[in-house]
Parts: sequence; structure tokens; C-alpha cells
Amino acid sequence: MKWMTMAAGLTIAASGALADPAHGTWQTEVDDGNYAHIRMVPCGEMVCGVIARSFNAQGEFASPNTGKTLVINMVPQGGGKYEGRVWRPSNDKIYMGKMQLRGDTLDLSGCVAGGLLCSKQTWSRVK
Repeated sequence: MKWMTMAAGLTIAASGALADPAHGTWQTEVDDGNYAHIRMVPCGEMVCGVIARSFNAQGEFASPNTGKTLVINMVPQGGGKYEGRVWRPSNDKIYMGKMQLRGDTLDLSGCVAGGLLCSKQTWSRVK
């Protein structure tokens, strides 16, 4: 019995140690009149972001994109940097993506042409 309790404690401690600092909920900047709360979650060894809630100028609204993955397979590079892909709902295109975590802000960019043309946003952690 004591052995099982200790094993359960180690499992909980290990899972907490593996939590990525980018995990949690982030608020995007306004894009095409709307913004969203993105829930950053593990997807294997990577980080993915799912649209949790959407907002327009009048307040919360039900977007057909709720539940869809916006941040795709971001691989930690060290130093708070990530590389993967980003989906932009307004034009339904997927871009090369990068993220840089800076405390409670997350700089996210989506690029084309090998990274020559990029669009950037700074997201804020939702508490």
C-alpha cells in the first residue's frame, strides 16, 4: 500500500515537471474584428493551441472555428522558443509558425516564402 502511494506521488510530480510553460489559455490580438482565447495543450512532445472561445466587438460569439487547432505542433527549441505551424481562420491558410514565450506574453508569427514575409501577434496569458 505504501509503495502504491509513493508511486502515485512520483507520477503526479513527474507529470507536473513535464508541463510546458506555454500551456494555459492565451488571448490573441484582434484580427479581422475578432479575437479568441486559445488553450495551449500538449500534443505528444509538442504544444498545440485550440480555439476555446471567440469574441467580437459586441462580446462573446459562437464561432464555427471553436474547437479547431490554430497552433499546430510547436516543437520547443529551448529558451522559450518554439517552431511549428499556425492556421489563420480568416483565409483558411496554414503558415510556418514560431513562438517566443516571455513570461505572460507569447509572441507568435506566421510566415511564408521561407520566413521572408511574416505576420506577428503578441498574445497575453488569461488568468
